[in-house]
Amino acid sequence: MKNFLLAPSILAADFARLGEETTKVLAAGGNIIHFDVMDNHYVPNLSMGPMLLKSLRAYGITAPIDVHLMIQPVDALIPEFAKAGASFISFHPEASNNISRTLKVIKEHGCKAGLAFNPCTSLHYLDYTINSIDLILIMSVNPGFCGQPFIPNTIDKLFQVRCLIDNKGYNIRLGVDGGININNINQVATAGADMFVVGSAIFNHRNYEEVINKMRLELKKTNNAFH
Repeated sequence: MKNFLLAPSILAADFARLGEETTKVLAAGGNIIHFDVMDNHYVPNLSMGPMLLKSLRAYGITAPIDVHLMIQPVDALIPEFAKAGASFISFHPEASNNISRTLKVIKEHGCKAGLAFNPCTSLHYLDYTINSIDLILIMSVNPGFCGQPFIPNTIDKLFQVRCLIDNKGYNIRLGVDGGININNINQVATAGADMFVVGSAIFNHRNYEEVINKMRLELKKTNNAFH
């Protein structure tokens, strides 16, 4: 049984105080920093690059950082993010010309590898790659912007992936990203998620510790066969 991990998405943080904000959210109970990389090509927005990740490490951030690549192509930037201090690197299968090769590049550079699935992306990409994956990230919004509402049919998709992971006995994190808040985190945990990317629901709150503690209380109520 895996423990639940909260992964604050710093895309929703105050960029003018990013080092301070990241330190604060970790002290409040965040486990992993979610680092969204957008290229204004694969998704309609532009965000952070390796230099910013490197600056967070230089600032003193030692917690694991999950780099979520919403870019196309992906392979050329993987070494740069690994060198800058990434712990996980996740990408979307549609953005890679050779998924197996991209996963291999991530592992060769010392990072854990993840596949991210958009709401309408089929899970068939897992058929021949799941034994090379450390993290499966299910998007519960269409990627590109903070503050979008949770897409309800994500619940069924999470359940399918959790059954696949457990039936095969894989040691893989199952993450969910988009629209997660106090009101639905129990539901997505019940469906099988064990890592929760949370952006606006934390960073739009004045007291990070208060909202994270409330999420932890909701997770303690989770009652299912997976946890």
